Amino acid sequence: MLLKLYQAGQPILRKPAKTLTREALVSDKVQGIIDFMIATLRDAPGVGLAAPQVGESLRIIIIEDKRSYHEQVPPELLKAQGRRPIRVQVLINPKLQVIDPSPSLFFEGCLSVEGYVAAVSRAHSVRLDAWDRHGKPVAFTAHDWHARILQHELDHLEGKLYTDRMLERSFMTVKNFALLWRKALSAKIAQAFRN
Repeated sequence: MLLKLYQAGQPILRKPAKTLTREALVSDKVQGIIDFMIATLRDAPGVGLAAPQVGESLRIIIIEDKRSYHEQVPPELLKAQGRRPIRVQVLINPKLQVIDPSPSLFFEGCLSVEGYVAAVSRAHSVRLDAWDRHGKPVAFTAHDWHARILQHELDHLEGKLYTDRMLERSFMTVKNFALLWRKALSAKIAQAFRN
């Protein structure tokens, strides 16, 4: 089953999500939500999904960046982004710590801001502590594009959208992004859109 993707303007996207107990996590209801979130993310398709985006105020995020998604991105941009395939990750009650705050500036889109993208600066490296879908502790450090996805999804759990962090002048339709900015590297983006 696919879940409805909530769009900007829905109140649930602006509220902090609730922490899950282990008891709630292993329930059939929450395990079903996780399965449906994975299916919804793959159908969209996207690289990350937070439970509030499907109407559930729960601290759950799903991350997956398939190799097939990379075929649509110019090789020099993939390299600059440090983008590598990521197998599906189910992360419960995630906590993020910035390891390397060096700014990384690239365009982002969002399944809850359909049809638009903007340039967003994110930290280069982060550490994430969470549970997996069975309540077992998970901890790892993520860099580059993986770190960006995690920061984007954790913002959702705090009631924030990428539009809160974007370079305002860079906000544009996906169509114009594809026509004009799809291959843009950080330096060009910064030069064009910084005030």
